[in-house]
Amino acid sequence: MGVLRWHQLDQLWEQVLADSHSWHVYAVGEEPPTQALSGDALRNVVQELDTLLRHEHAEDYCGIVYTDSMNHPTYIKVFDPNNLGSTCGSSGNPPLPGWILSHMQPINLPAALPQPGNRRRWWQKLFNHAH
Repeated sequence: MGVLRWHQLDQLWEQVLADSHSWHVYAVGEEPPTQALSGDALRNVVQELDTLLRHEHAEDYCGIVYTDSMNHPTYIKVFDPNNLGSTCGSSGNPPLPGWILSHMQPINLPAALPQPGNRRRWWQKLFNHAH
């Protein structure tokens, strides 16, 4: 579900910080974290992300944060305001989120997803061997 308004983002952060679970904070493109965060470390990350989003996504709406639940979140994806592309998925290759906060340890997304050129090379290789 999309977090459309800034006050909804405030409420989501409150839920994250009140949660008794630790959170894995993954900056997509970096190595996935092996340790989850809680307490002051998590609070610092949430504050920095919030500041960045409000500063660099200078809109009267949020719209670049998505969660599995507003009341009991376990997974949150945050898109980088400087790399939005088409987050609605109407382009053939929507961008990956900039950050993921999750109760579960995340996988390396860029390595797990086929890149557009890789699929084409795979298809060409397969087709060439068929002849």
